[in-house]
Amino acid sequence: MANHSENQSVEIGGSLLIRNGRVIDPAQNLDAERDVLLRDGLVAEIAEPGKITAVGAEVYDARGLVVSPGFIDLHVHLREPGQTYKESIMSGTAAAAAGGFTAVCAMPNTTPVNDSPEWTEFMQAPARQAMVQVYPIAAATLGSNGHQLTNYAELKRAGAVGVTDDGHPILDDGVMQKALKLAAEVGFPVIQHAEDTGMTAKAQMNAGPLAFRLGLRGMPTDAEARVVERDIRLVEKTGGHLHVAHLSARRSLEAVREAKKRGLHVTCEVTPHHFTLIDEDLEKDGIGTYDTRLKMNPPLRSREDRDALIAGILDGTVDAIATDHAPHAAHEKSLEFDRAPFGIIGLETSLALAITELHNKHNVPLLRIVELLSTGPARVIGLGPVSADKRKGSRESATGVRGTLAQGAIADVTIFHPTAKWNYHAEQSRSKSRNTPFDGWQLTGKPVATIIGGQVVYGGRH
Repeated sequence: MANHSENQSVEIGGSLLIRNGRVIDPAQNLDAERDVLLRDGLVAEIAEPGKITAVGAEVYDARGLVVSPGFIDLHVHLREPGQTYKESIMSGTAAAAAGGFTAVCAMPNTTPVNDSPEWTEFMQAPARQAMVQVYPIAAATLGSNGHQLTNYAELKRAGAVGVTDDGHPILDDGVMQKALKLAAEVGFPVIQHAEDTGMTAKAQMNAGPLAFRLGLRGMPTDAEARVVERDIRLVEKTGGHLHVAHLSARRSLEAVREAKKRGLHVTCEVTPHHFTLIDEDLEKDGIGTYDTRLKMNPPLRSREDRDALIAGILDGTVDAIATDHAPHAAHEKSLEFDRAPFGIIGLETSLALAITELHNKHNVPLLRIVELLSTGPARVIGLGPVSADKRKGSRESATGVRGTLAQGAIADVTIFHPTAKWNYHAEQSRSKSRNTPFDGWQLTGKPVATIIGGQVVYGGRH
């Protein structure tokens, strides 16, 4: 077996043969023991164990491990440029590699805002020393001010894979309609942080009985759902692609489910913290904790909302798991609850929470979890294999795509141990930040190796 030290890039020298692994590839509906040969940055061959002959190839023994398409995180805040005291592209992507991610989509709420081809190119430059592929999501409007659209065609040529104003949702109907129409012409999604900010001013957590008891202003789920429903109506007019970021409420999920049934191009993501935790976790033994590590936007919702998200994962409504990795400095999260910023880190716990919560507790198949972490995200940003309902019987080529291990696909691979138990300690994170509610949790499922373009960037013996 190849012996690769953790967090260290290893040149493969042409080819790598991954033997004896349980290969899970949702794009091929494959869950079986297979060998996978990677050569010159692509998947060269996939076959039953012992069927591949590759003289001179380095061998990685994946016995007892799952071999899957590389994970892609659609929602990451890397904080560079301008906020590198919280995170940098180098540190954030190091955490991503350790979490099994081969690519991350970087949000534009940097300083300055990424609203130009120049900043989009800056985020992908070799000088940033990224350990995984960085796909910028550029601002939908100049300065994310919600008024004048950015140049979507130029942003796409510079490497952007979508647009969003993220924490500054586009609330003007006319601007959102124009954004969807222009993005459809360019061929990428408009990603919306769905929040009617007129309903959430100064709100700190989910609206409900606990917010009342804690004396905190609550965010109603209607503030999210109304924007989702409005955006879906605009998709009907424009034919664009709406992607709902970090969907958290039952009503929002139902709206997306119905939109999909009507054939609209609407997709959504759910975070690990929203399918794991609920607003009641801000109280312990009847006493409010005011733990700022549990403060995020959208906030932790009710048990009913959480259960609806899990149902949406099971029935296929949800397209992706995304972390909304949002690092903050310790002094920022140490403030009073109503003054502390929203957000938690999540790159290194995403897979484990999915296995621990979804697979072990709710019987979500590993095939579905891999789809949510790899094939689904790749399809959302237009880099993955065509879904089965769009093939119409034609034979699809995998050449140059991500999110699959089919022959010809980009050799991005995540190898993980599906039953390994381990304790997560935030102080050992590769991120600069430590703002996570999962510090000290015992989890199941752990990344073992992360391979990008046939090159091992993170890994070791299991």
